[in-house]
Amino acid sequence: MVRSNQASEMGCTKRLRAGEEIIHIDCASHMYPDGTLGMHRMCFQVLKNEIVAICGPNGAGKSTLVEHLNGTLTPYEGRIVVGGKELTDTESGELWREVGVVFQNPDDQLFAPTVLDDVMFGPLNLGMTREEARNAALDALRSLGVSELERKLPAHLSWGQKRLVSIAGIMAMKPRIIVLDEPTSGLDPVNSRRIEDLIVRMRAEHGMSVVVATHDLELAARISDRIYLIREGSVLAEGSPVEILYDTELLGKASLCAPPLVRMFLDYCRRTGVEPKRRPLRGEEFIDMLVDREKAGDIDRDLYFGKIPNYVTGDRISET
Repeated sequence: MVRSNQASEMGCTKRLRAGEEIIHIDCASHMYPDGTLGMHRMCFQVLKNEIVAICGPNGAGKSTLVEHLNGTLTPYEGRIVVGGKELTDTESGELWREVGVVFQNPDDQLFAPTVLDDVMFGPLNLGMTREEARNAALDALRSLGVSELERKLPAHLSWGQKRLVSIAGIMAMKPRIIVLDEPTSGLDPVNSRRIEDLIVRMRAEHGMSVVVATHDLELAARISDRIYLIREGSVLAEGSPVEILYDTELLGKASLCAPPLVRMFLDYCRRTGVEPKRRPLRGEEFIDMLVDREKAGDIDRDLYFGKIPNYVTGDRISET
C-alpha cells in the first residue's frame, strides 16, 4: 500500500507499470474559476483489464478526478499520460474516445427521442455510419439485457432502466476504460446487484478496465482490484482492498467506515482472541473461514447451532 506522504516522496512516475498502463494522471492539480482547489497533486493510474475503485466522502474530489479522466476538465499543472504518451491540452479533449464516463444522474446523459437514438449518439460521434452505430447500439442493449427498451422514450423509464441505458450508450462506443460515478446510487438491492454483476462482466467479457467512483465500501470490497482513497482533492492512500479496508485508522482519516463484514470480523477476532490469518471481504470467505475452524476443532457447532434441521441438510423426514 502507498500512502500520500510516500507517494509524494516517490513521485508518480516511479510507480508506473510499463506496458500495462492505459491512463495516468501524474501529480495533477485543478482549480475551479471561483478559486476552489478541486485536485492537488493527484496521482492516479488505470492498468489494463482491472477494476479500480475511487473511494471518499462527498466533496473529496472524486467527481473532479472523473472529469479529468475523459478530458472534461484539464489540470493547470501536472500531466495526463495515455498509452505512454503525454497529452497536450488540445489532445485531452479527445480522451472521451478512450474513456467513457457514466455520470451519477442518468438524466444528464439521456436526451434523444428514443432509447435507441440515445445509445447511437456516441457511436455516430465517433464517425460510424448510421448502420454501424445502430448495430453497436443494439449489441450494447442486448449485452445489458434491455433490448426491449429500444423504442421507449427515456423519460418514461425507471431509474434503474435509465442507468442501464446510460451504460449501454458508453459501451456502444467500445472505450478502453469505462468510468461509473456512484453506479448503484438510488437503486434497489436487485438493480444494485445487477449493476455490480455488469461491472464484473465488462472486464471479463469485453476486456474493459473499469473505474468506479463510490463511497460504498462494500461494493468496492467485492469488485475492485485496487482502491484509491481520496481526501481533499488528493490521494490519501492506494492499495489492495484488504490493505485499505482493514486499516480502520486510515479509513477514519478519510471520513469513512470499514464495511460491516470487516467490522464484524474484527470484532469476532477481538472477542475470541483469534489472531486473523485471513482477512475476508466477502460473506462466503467469512463462512469458509468458520467452516475451516470448525473442521479443525476450534468451534463447537452444537454449542452455537444445535442439531442441523432436515431442511438445511436436504434429508427427508421419515414418516411414522
